[in-house]
Amino acid sequence: MASGTGTGHWDDATARAALLRLFEAGVRAADPLSVLAPHLPAPPTSGRVVVVGVGKAAAKMALAVEQAWPAVPLSGLVVTTHGADLPDPPPNRRIPVRFANHPVPDAHGTAAAAEILAAVRGLAPDDLVLFLVSGGGSSLSTLPAPGLTLDDLVAVNRELLRCGAPIDHMNCIRKHLSGFSGGRLAVAAHPARVVTLAISDVPGDDPAVIASGPTIADPTTFAEARALVAHYRMRLPEAAVRHLAAAAEETPKPGDPRLAGTELRMIATPLMALRAMAEEARALGLTPLILGDALEGEARELGRTLGGIARSAATHGLPVGRPAVLLSGGETTVTIEGTAGEGGRGTETLLGLALALGGAPGVWALCCDTDGIDGKSDAAGAIATPDTLARAQALGRDPRAALAGHDSTGLFRALGDLVVTGPTLTNVNDVRVVLIGRRVAPGWLRAFFRETLTRPLRYGAASAL
Repeated sequence: MASGTGTGHWDDATARAALLRLFEAGVRAADPLSVLAPHLPAPPTSGRVVVVGVGKAAAKMALAVEQAWPAVPLSGLVVTTHGADLPDPPPNRRIPVRFANHPVPDAHGTAAAAEILAAVRGLAPDDLVLFLVSGGGSSLSTLPAPGLTLDDLVAVNRELLRCGAPIDHMNCIRKHLSGFSGGRLAVAAHPARVVTLAISDVPGDDPAVIASGPTIADPTTFAEARALVAHYRMRLPEAAVRHLAAAAEETPKPGDPRLAGTELRMIATPLMALRAMAEEARALGLTPLILGDALEGEARELGRTLGGIARSAATHGLPVGRPAVLLSGGETTVTIEGTAGEGGRGTETLLGLALALGGAPGVWALCCDTDGIDGKSDAAGAIATPDTLARAQALGRDPRAALAGHDSTGLFRALGDLVVTGPTLTNVNDVRVVLIGRRVAPGWLRAFFRETLTRPLRYGAASAL
């Protein structure tokens, strides 16, 4: 279908449909049912297979193992977020699925983490532990270190979310207050062989950061955790402060012999998703430019930067000539001071971008989280159009006030521009798509996209993507 789109003539309907198609392509590239099986090791000829997992993709990853190994006896369990199971779970699941809260941990996650540790203890060298890990796993497997309570860690987690720290800093602190993460799961499984299958949602795909690395050696220290607490001026419970000061049991470090039998296999990453989106863009006659898979920083500031790049592309053909799409991934932060409305990383980035564009014609954008949930909202993200600011003002909404008050999701909800998918059962972090075209589309292109526009987005089921 690339033929004919090279003129760069796009209208609102075709641009919106293209943005959704590209987002779907990124999510599809990280679908565990499609990507996990080729990364499985050979099942052991003797010994047990214990499958455990944490994260937003845990339920679908476990199903992928069951489908790939129909005759292999399996035990274990996985934990995921409430509502993140398959819409029609298959009968006779061999790997039980537990559910817990995210991003604020709860007792269900603590119980699941303890159950996972119990499932891998006492194994032999010829046993195999498959650890299925994806983003969100830190909160879902919050197990307090000795001397701490769940209430202590809930308070710590709220401080982490409030201070705007990047994910690697957050996880350094979490690991040193945990009885599960920072390599401790692998230590519990020793001397069994441990193969970790990971879906990355972190900048740089550092396995020690994904869900706080339960099976990965931890290079960070108690001293670093204390320094980060001081840097962000975090107000931690006294028990947590005492635990970090005592530094009684350091996390296992690289070279620890108890981790010698561990292996990591990365099955999906943000860059893999962006490359799939770029391929889809070419099929639509658009020139893709991947700006990076690990763009971080304050959400509204990144939005302003992306808006400036889009303006340059639309006006000067730099860094890419139109029709084109700018693609990027990575996790931004939102630093909240005072009260906040209904917001999220994706929608805050998008509103910052829309304000930077100032209604420039021929530019559309989508910012969405690939797990289907942006912040605490019911949406994956939203779409911005050349008339976003004008439509908001016509409704009596002030876009700048919405950005200042962290109410970006509320504004896009009022405009009817949210992208609602429900949990996608995977997670390769946020993706951003900026389409630079022109305003008028030929009739054949509008017809081509009509079905896409009217087809609802569905995720989760095996045939969804």
